[in-house]
Amino acid sequence: MTIASSRSAPIGLVIGCIIFGLGSLIVAHVDVGGWAMSFWRLLISGIVFAALAKMMGQRLPHSRRAIFYSLLSGVFLGLDLALWHESIYAVGPGISTLLNSLQIFFLAAIGFLYFNERQSIIQLISLFLAMIGVAMIGSPEFAHNTAATWGFVSGILSGAMLAASMTFIRKTHDTEPTPIFMLMQLISIGGVLAMIVPMLVFDMGNILPNTWSEIGWILIYGTVMQCLAWGLIAYSIPKLSLALTGLLLLTEPIAALVIDYSWLDKPINTLQWSGALLTMLAIYLGSLKPKPRALRRYRFFSRFYKRDYK
Repeated sequence: MTIASSRSAPIGLVIGCIIFGLGSLIVAHVDVGGWAMSFWRLLISGIVFAALAKMMGQRLPHSRRAIFYSLLSGVFLGLDLALWHESIYAVGPGISTLLNSLQIFFLAAIGFLYFNERQSIIQLISLFLAMIGVAMIGSPEFAHNTAATWGFVSGILSGAMLAASMTFIRKTHDTEPTPIFMLMQLISIGGVLAMIVPMLVFDMGNILPNTWSEIGWILIYGTVMQCLAWGLIAYSIPKLSLALTGLLLLTEPIAALVIDYSWLDKPINTLQWSGALLTMLAIYLGSLKPKPRALRRYRFFSRFYKRDYK
């Protein structure tokens, strides 16, 4: 069963990432504001996770600080989704999803500043490569798209908000390990509450779906993209190596770029494709965490002391 589980984990991760990429297509077609889409997605997923937590008998954590960190993670997740939606409207699903994937560098910065995590030379090089890649993607976009500035700013900021959300998930578990469905319910509640005011300010008149078809797509977006895709990714990541995880997670921006180019007729030239490939390489390199020096020294010297024990 362990072998079968490890074999299915890469497939589950790829499917989850592709489903996430397809979510951007729904955002691009439904005539609802970006902040409102974030509100509806988290509200629907919150109801689903609440039902699952009830069925599984999961309870709130005892620590008030753990509850606070979970809710705060939801606030940042709501901001991440809203800004990502705004970026989709401005520059399309492909580029916006690629910019959102830059969250790996914000996570590295948070780890360095607050958790004393050491950064490797490869990670620093990957940051430089990512900057070049984003410049290659952006230069043609700015030439013909008046909304490109906001699209790039909101897309990059969405990655920062996602990194902050993941950081507070870590702080939640450090304070008190919390069951997954209850954790996701609290995150959804935090995100929904955070979206109410900006939704009323920025999306007034564009909050509610206009047709039954749009209602259906929003329901799919909240259940399939937020619950199923997150579930597949959360199930698969602990069963894979960091290197393979970083590589397979790139299927999300790849899927979004292909969807953007083939289905939405987004003009993407050779320079932008090259920049996208370079950026994805940088994201992959940035996802590789260096091994502790003591462990590397042990592995180096251990090869000289191999013995067979009976």
